[in-house]
Amino acid sequence: MPYIGYFQAIKAVDKYILYSNLTFIKEAWMNRNRVRLKDGRLCYILVPLQHKSSNTLISDTLIDNTKHWRKDILNTVFMSYKKSEYFEEIYPLLEYWLNSDVDRLTDLNALTIKGISEFLDISTVIESDNSAYLELEKELETIESDYSSFPYMEKTRPIKKVARVLEICRREGCDFFVNAIGGKALYCKGEFAEYGIALNFVQTNVFTYPQYGHCFEPNLSIVDVLMHNGKEGTKKFLNEYTLV
Repeated sequence: MPYIGYFQAIKAVDKYILYSNLTFIKEAWMNRNRVRLKDGRLCYILVPLQHKSSNTLISDTLIDNTKHWRKDILNTVFMSYKKSEYFEEIYPLLEYWLNSDVDRLTDLNALTIKGISEFLDISTVIESDNSAYLELEKELETIESDYSSFPYMEKTRPIKKVARVLEICRREGCDFFVNAIGGKALYCKGEFAEYGIALNFVQTNVFTYPQYGHCFEPNLSIVDVLMHNGKEGTKKFLNEYTLV
C-alpha cells in the first residue's frame, strides 16, 4: 500500500506494469510501509516473508503465513485511525484486501494496488502478469557486453536497467514513459529520446492535510491519506503532481 506518489504515477499513464521478474531487494518498500499512530509516532506495517534473499525473484517471494501479520496490521490500523473522519469508509476495504488468501508477496501487492486504484476511479490498465517477459531477463544477462540480441540499442549501449525499460517500451508500443522522481539518477531524457520515447518523472506537489494535529509527515502509506481524507479528498490529491 504505497505512498500517494505511486498512485499519481499510475494515474499519469495508460498502462502500468507491476514488474516482478526482478530480484527482491531487502531494503526496498515491497513488504512494508509507514503509518502514523494517534500519538504522532510513525509505525511500520509489515508483511513477513519466508525468505528475504537478493537471489530470489520478487515473483517467487513467499509470505510467511505462519505469522499473524493480517491481524497485526489491521490492529495497528484500527488503533491508529479509529477516530479518523473516514475510518468507516476505508477500514472495511482494508479488511477485505488483507484477508484475501494469498501466498506470494507480488499477488498481495497487485491485489491491494489494483483495489485501491479501482476505489479511486483510476482507469489505468494495471498489468501484473509478467510471463511474457521471462525470456527478456535471460537475453539481458550479457547486455552490457553483447548487444547482438538488441542491435537497435547499439545507438547508446544502455546499461541493463535502462535496456530493460527500453525493450519493454518497444514491445508495448510505448512512446511516453513515466517514472517516479527517484529515477532521475538512472534514466536520461536524452537517451530515451534517441529511441523515440518521451521520458518524464512524477514529482508530487507539496500539500498537507490534518494528522490529528501533529506536524505533517508526508509520503506515508496511502492508508494515512485515505483515512484522513476519504475517497473524494484523496482523488483531489491524486492530481497534485507535476511531470518534470
